[in-house]
Amino acid sequence: MLSGLKQKAVVNKERKVELSVPELPEGTVVEVILLVDSTIEEDETAYLLKSEANKKHLIQALENVKKGKLIYLDIDEYEKKSFFRNGKARAFKI
Repeated sequence: MLSGLKQKAVVNKERKVELSVPELPEGTVVEVILLVDSTIEEDETAYLLKSEANKKHLIQALENVKKGKLIYLDIDEYEKKSFFRNGKARAFKI
């Protein structure tokens, strides 16, 4: 008799899928069928590259990084100056 278990999993960096099946005893022989979800969201970079304007902005950002044009932000300082404090919006400088 066949029975089934359904789980969602994610392919990891090594391109492997790992499942934990505590319901089955060690040594149980199983058949695995992978159904790929076709509604997986598109990679953000690929999405942004579809628009010519966004593509130009991304290319310019890469050029800025190569030229050392970077902005360094101390997260602790940023949080101290956060836009919302005590439920009220406030202005701040970075």
